[in-house]
Amino acid sequence: MQGSANLNLMIKAARKAGRSLVKDFREVENLQVSAKGPGDFVSRADREAERIIKEELRGARPSYGWLGEETGEEAGEDPTRRWIVDPLDGTTNFLHGLPHWAVSIALEHKGEIVSAVIFDAAKDELYWAEKGSGAFMNEMRLRVSGRNRMIESIFATGVPFGGRSTLPATLQDLARLMPVCAGVRRFGAASLDLAYVAAGKYEGYWERGIKAWDIAAGLLLVKEAGGFVGPVREGRDIFETGSVIAANGELFEPLCKVLRAE
Repeated sequence: MQGSANLNLMIKAARKAGRSLVKDFREVENLQVSAKGPGDFVSRADREAERIIKEELRGARPSYGWLGEETGEEAGEDPTRRWIVDPLDGTTNFLHGLPHWAVSIALEHKGEIVSAVIFDAAKDELYWAEKGSGAFMNEMRLRVSGRNRMIESIFATGVPFGGRSTLPATLQDLARLMPVCAGVRRFGAASLDLAYVAAGKYEGYWERGIKAWDIAAGLLLVKEAGGFVGPVREGRDIFETGSVIAANGELFEPLCKVLRAE
């Protein structure tokens, strides 16, 4: 694969963190039967993955800013560039021994995502994109689905849990969307939901109450694969509101119409 120096750095960091997580993932299954349980172990795995990524990225680009799920936000000497990192998207899947989780790394320049890497280490699928250069999975060029009828299309989302405030709105979304589509999937990793939209496996994805590190890389993948992204509430900023809609070009507006209905 041909990419910029920054993209190659991101891929190296994602693969290194992914190897660490795969090793830990094998141990999670053994921990399922222990009295203590795997929760603390997975937290350590998550933090170690972020440590690896941070060491690789900030070691090579010390002036860039940082936004990570585990270590928070840090300003850099260069105010125009920032790494946005989720070291383990799909933690609950990981915790339960389900092989559907990913490392997500994005590079933001002047408020815009310009490089993206999502590494599904359990399946050895590396999704990557750079602004203006297309989106890929390993060496394969990605294109969004060509379907243009809602009733033939499947969509992905995240269903809130643990009493989150976005649950009522999400249930309303489902009530409006499910009668007019072929199905809704909830796989538990937003980065991979977006990667699957870019790959044409889903026609679209939406979610409320999502964090920047969950979706930053995936947004660029969708756009570079020919799709569209926007906020659930029209005119708002995706990262500020934590709400997003992504879909192929044919179904973006119909999906928005359903989800934005009052």
